[in-house]
Amino acid sequence: MDDLGAQLRQARTEAGATLASIAARTCYSASHLSNVESGRRTATPDIVLAYARALGDPDVRRRHLLQAATIGPIAASELIRSGFTAALAGRRDSEDRWRDRVDQYGRDYMEIGADSLQTRLAGDLVVLQQQLDSPTMWATAARALTTYGKTTKDPTEAIGWYDTARIAADRSDDLAVRVWVRGRAAIALAYEGAALPVAKRYADEAIALSDRPSLGRLQALMARAHVAAGRGDITGAIAADEDARRVFDQTASPDGEISDAAVPAWRMATFRSMLYARLGITRPGEQAQADADRLRPPSLTRFATHVELHRALMMTKSGDRSGGLAYARRAWATLPADRRSQTLGLVLQEVERAARKPA
Repeated sequence: MDDLGAQLRQARTEAGATLASIAARTCYSASHLSNVESGRRTATPDIVLAYARALGDPDVRRRHLLQAATIGPIAASELIRSGFTAALAGRRDSEDRWRDRVDQYGRDYMEIGADSLQTRLAGDLVVLQQQLDSPTMWATAARALTTYGKTTKDPTEAIGWYDTARIAADRSDDLAVRVWVRGRAAIALAYEGAALPVAKRYADEAIALSDRPSLGRLQALMARAHVAAGRGDITGAIAADEDARRVFDQTASPDGEISDAAVPAWRMATFRSMLYARLGITRPGEQAQADADRLRPPSLTRFATHVELHRALMMTKSGDRSGGLAYARRAWATLPADRRSQTLGLVLQEVERAARKPA
């Protein structure tokens, strides 16, 4: 990333362009771009594409920059093929079409592997970021960016995308989207036990924005519960769980709805299953596990593995360290490799840490 940032700075300097002119083509500030050029921040593909468009010379400079850019495991050539070429061809769908496409990504996230979804979503983000000319499009982009963050393999990279999604949501002036993006990012990080201070910040922001019951607020409250659990605050975790359950009673998604944007009863039970496994409190944890297994759609095999890992964590915290660890590793091995996710890997690591912890 240091080399790519230096290349961007050199290309901009040679073209006589200012950081402000590049910033105007992205949702990033000039100071953020300065950090990218110095290697202190990641040169994400939307930034690289903004430089390429601003600096011109598509046959040489743009190709050179794009060849250096990646989104996770996706090569720049994939971006050009699936997204940038379509943008140059003038593809422009209506706001409703974009909203429907992002809704489909939310459904696909629940059922297919992250790598496959990431490839398609990256291509659409390349096109979408050139059409951010209305509040509705900013709201759609915010949702897409949040889902994209969930497909990455590293919490630090995910936070970068969540931060971008928050900026896009704020530009939409859609309060529900602003709350949802923050709440979804908060529970994603807190459930994984990753970057708890960031998860708490996102949750606090969501809760401060609006006290109206919503799925965004629900997820923010569940994130608070997981953050408290991660810090050993049992009382705080249970109190936040109770607050979240009251909001869930008012905002629960229909049982048959399968989407990353939805929280039906099986998904709420999955959140709570992990919470009480983490706390080492058996009775509510086992009830949540049973509810998740009973209510979850059969096609969502990845989420069945989540609950199996929760059982393993509870076994480990109850004193059966070798049994819990073996149970977790069997559950992980049973799930096909293309169905595994960053989140599952982090939960497995939590079981492994608990198994190694001195008595």
